[in-house]
Amino acid sequence: MSVLNPSPTGLQPITTHQSHEGPGNFITKYIFSTDHKIIAIQFLFTTLLMMIVGGALALAVRWQLAFPWESMPIVGPWLFAAEGGQISPEFYTMLFTMHATVMIFLVIIPILAGTFGNYLIPLMIGADDMAFPKLNMLSYWFMWPAIACFGMSFKYAGGPAAGWTSYPVLADLAQAAPGSGTAQTFWLLGVTFVGFSSMMGSINYMTTIINMRAPGMTFFRLPMTIWGLFITAILQAFALPVLTAGGFMQVADRLFGTCFFYPSGLVINNAAATVGGGQPLLWQHLFWFYSHPAVYIMLLPIMGMVSDMLSCMCRKPLFGYKPMVFSMSAIASLGFIVWGHHMFTSGMNPAVGMAFMVSTMMIALPSAIKTFNWTATIWGGKLEFNTVTLNCIAFLSMFIVGGLSGIFMAAVPVDVYFHDTYFIVAHFHYILFGATLFGVFAGIQFWFPKMFGRMMNEKLGKTHFVLTFIGANGTFFPMHFLGMQGMPRRYADPYLHGYLEHLLPMNQFMTLSAILMGAAQILLFINIFYSMFFGPKAGRNPWNATTLEWAAPSPPPHGNFDFVPMVYHGPNEYAVVNGDKDFLMQTEQECQPPRNITTSDTSV
Repeated sequence: MSVLNPSPTGLQPITTHQSHEGPGNFITKYIFSTDHKIIAIQFLFTTLLMMIVGGALALAVRWQLAFPWESMPIVGPWLFAAEGGQISPEFYTMLFTMHATVMIFLVIIPILAGTFGNYLIPLMIGADDMAFPKLNMLSYWFMWPAIACFGMSFKYAGGPAAGWTSYPVLADLAQAAPGSGTAQTFWLLGVTFVGFSSMMGSINYMTTIINMRAPGMTFFRLPMTIWGLFITAILQAFALPVLTAGGFMQVADRLFGTCFFYPSGLVINNAAATVGGGQPLLWQHLFWFYSHPAVYIMLLPIMGMVSDMLSCMCRKPLFGYKPMVFSMSAIASLGFIVWGHHMFTSGMNPAVGMAFMVSTMMIALPSAIKTFNWTATIWGGKLEFNTVTLNCIAFLSMFIVGGLSGIFMAAVPVDVYFHDTYFIVAHFHYILFGATLFGVFAGIQFWFPKMFGRMMNEKLGKTHFVLTFIGANGTFFPMHFLGMQGMPRRYADPYLHGYLEHLLPMNQFMTLSAILMGAAQILLFINIFYSMFFGPKAGRNPWNATTLEWAAPSPPPHGNFDFVPMVYHGPNEYAVVNGDKDFLMQTEQECQPPRNITTSDTSV
C-alpha cells in the first residue's frame, strides 16, 4: 500500500487492492460472500421476504377475529378445504405462534443486527470489513436452517401451537395439543439456529468496534448508530446463552426423557402420568431472562439510528450526546433485572414482585431522557420535510405511546388485570412495530443511496408512510380499549363470551386497518426495487451528513474507502459555517471560511 501525505481535509488518497473489487467468481462475491456489504444486502432481502410471510400470518389472525368461522377469501378453500375454507381453532393457535416467531426472529432482529449492523459498522468506524469475515458469512447462512426448520414445522399437525414463548407443559409434552409434537421440536431447532446466527454476529460486532476503529475515532466520537449496535451486541452475548440452554433443556425433555420443565404425576389427554419433578416456571425465568433484553435488542439499534438521522434532517447537533449514550447503557443494564414483570400472575412472592415492579418503572427514566433529547433536537431545527424525517417522527410518537402503556403494566395491581389481554398486544406492537419498523423504514430510505448508489422515490416514500401510519394506528390503538374491556389474547372466537360480543365491530375496523397497512407495504417493495435500477444516481453524500460512511463512494467498493480515513470530530457537527456548507464531516480537520469572504476580510 502506498499512502500519500495527508490533505487538509483529512482524506488520504491510497492506491491499494482494497479500492477494487475483491477476487472471486459470482458465487464467492455475491452468494457465499465475506464482504460485509453483500452480507447486509442478503439479510435485507431475506428479512423483507420474511416480512411478507409474517404479515400474511397476521392478516389471517385478524380475519378470524373480525369474521369468525367465515371462509377466508381466495386462500381459504385451498388451505382449509376440510373445514370448508374456515380457519380451525388448532390452526389459529399456529397462526399467532408463527406470526410472532417470524416477525421477531426472522424480521426485526436480523434486519437490525444483520442488515444495518453489517452494513454500517465498518463504514461508520472507518474499517475495511468486519473482524471475522467468514464468521460474518456464517451468521447469515445459519438463518436458512432456521427458516427451513420453521417451514418444516408447518407440515406437522398444522405447525407449533404453544405461542412464541413456548411455555411448558404445552410445549414440552407431545400429547399436550395438536401442535405440541414434531412441529414444536422443529420450532425449537429453528430458534436455536437463529441464536447461533445472532451470537456469531454479536462476537463480530464487538470485536470490530473495539479493535478496528479508524485513527481518531474514540468511543465518544462514535455515531449513536454504532453505540446502539455495540450495546445490542453486548446484550446478545450475555442473554443468548441462557435461552440456548433453556432450548436444549426443552428439546431434551421432548426427545430424551428428561424432566426439567414438567412435574411428576401430570396427566394430559388421558396419557400416562408423567414421571419427574421439574418446574414449568423455570422455563419462564430462562426464556424471559433473554426475551426481555431481546426487546431492547430490537429497539436500541433503532434508537441510535434515529438519533443520527434526526440530527442530519434537523441540521443541528444531537441534543445531549453523552446523556444519550449513558441512557442507552442504562436501559440495557436495567433490562437484565426486569424479566419477572412478565410473570406477575405466576404466583411469585410479593416482595420479589415489588422489586421487579420498581426496576421496571426505573427504565422509564433513561427512556424519558432519550425522548426529551430527541424532542430538543427537533426543536428549533431546520427540518427537511422528507420521508426520513416523517418516519423518524413517527418512531418517536409511537415509542411514546408504547412506553406510556408500559408504565401501566409495570404496576403489579394493574398488570394482574391486563395480563394476557389485548392491552398487552397493543403495548408491544406499538414498541416493536410502531417504533421499530418506522425506524427501519427511515433507515432504508436514508442509507439506500449508500447501499445501491441511487435515491429512493420521495413521493412513493411519503405515500407509503401516510398509509402505514394510518393503518398501524387504526390496527393497534383500539387494542387498548379491547384490553380494558377484558378481551383475552389467543382466543379464536372470543365472542363465545357474551360480555365480548359488542367488540366485534371494533375488531372488524382493526382488520380493515391491518389490510390497509399490509397493502401499503406493496409501495415500499415497488420503491425499493424500482429505485435500485431507475432511481436518480446519488453522490457520496446526498444528505449532507457528517459521519464516515458518507465520505466513501456510493456504493462503496471492496475495502470501502478510497482513502485512509482520519477522524477529527464527533458525529453531529451541524449548524456550522464551513465554506458554503452547514456541516463539518468527521474527516475534515477544520471549517473553511465562506467562499464569498476573502482571506483579508476574515482578518478584519
